[in-house]
Amino acid sequence: MALLKLVSLPCFQTRNYYSSPRNFSKQITSNSKTQQLVRDFNPKIPLEQAQTPPTSWYTDPTFHHLELQQLFYRGWQAVGFKEQIQNPHHYFTGRDGLMDWMEYSSRLQEYQEYKTLTSILGIALIPFQVAIWGPFVLINLDKDVQLLQEEIHSKTVANEWLGSCSEMLSTNGIDSSLAFVCRREYTINCNWKVFCDNYLDGGYHVPYAHTGLASGLKLESYSTTIFEKVSLQMCESGVTENKDECDRLGSKAIYAFVYPNFMINRYGPWMDTNLVLPLGPNKCQVIFDYFLESSLKALPCHMGWPSPCDLKINNASDELEVRSCPDDKSFIESSLAESERVQMEDITLCEGVQKGLESPAYCTGRYAPTVEKAMHHFHCLLFENLTK
Repeated sequence: MALLKLVSLPCFQTRNYYSSPRNFSKQITSNSKTQQLVRDFNPKIPLEQAQTPPTSWYTDPTFHHLELQQLFYRGWQAVGFKEQIQNPHHYFTGRDGLMDWMEYSSRLQEYQEYKTLTSILGIALIPFQVAIWGPFVLINLDKDVQLLQEEIHSKTVANEWLGSCSEMLSTNGIDSSLAFVCRREYTINCNWKVFCDNYLDGGYHVPYAHTGLASGLKLESYSTTIFEKVSLQMCESGVTENKDECDRLGSKAIYAFVYPNFMINRYGPWMDTNLVLPLGPNKCQVIFDYFLESSLKALPCHMGWPSPCDLKINNASDELEVRSCPDDKSFIESSLAESERVQMEDITLCEGVQKGLESPAYCTGRYAPTVEKAMHHFHCLLFENLTK
């Protein structure tokens, strides 16, 4: 799949938030204590003998600010999807740590009008790079990248964000033909990396924490493949007494983690994405966006899926209003309810882990080497970025 045209005019960030984290980082990167916290993890030790990062990675405020500067204010980050800005004057906003940003769908004339308006309102905005890959909108907050050029080489962004995994993802159904269904947002009392660690444990917790989900999967087929900045977990679906669960999962499930904080889950006719945003050392927000295959979207209205004229996105809540027949509506609702149940189970697990990490009785642990290589890879990438 090829990337679409990359532009930088529609995106802005507030100047006050732009300067403060960078100035603060100059202080903490020179702090020997903070750097020692990073080096308490040794990525060179083989997985079988390696120890996990210390609890300070998940609890220390200065470590949290270092992550914002070194991870979230550099490189390409997924922040949304194309349908949010498909029409003129549509926009969405977000926040990475201390920095607010806006993605604005606009032509040059509209951009100038908007720039004039924000100038009148006294809002200082700075443009930054934007790219689109498949259904996803990416931004790059790094001041060092070249701004305001009309087009940059698409393969450069694909390589930086996905590496050699981009073609594999596109051939496994991660594409822009999928139709947006709804969004769910969760605030979780845990460090953002706890949620990522839970996702990357190779299915280790699934039979214990998600018995309903586990009944629909052949866990013995679970596999993990590591790429440069992506880890791909795959599992075949099994026989289940719950027909809706079988239809929801399809023949296999693919769980792709894109470093540092984006997950793409493809199963049956569904795709959902999880964007994990740090809110502090012990709190994060996880944004779930749900999509369905275009073949379902193309069905006649009497079969349950609306025609294009029936689709309406509420720009405030990012919800898709669906007028469908009872059977299809029931399938969609039951699928979302099952996903919600799994997420509630994960929240309980993650918040319990955070409490354990904050206990003085625990400092570091060991990996389960047969299943947690994706988690170890994640920690090694963190170390690499935090020591640059």
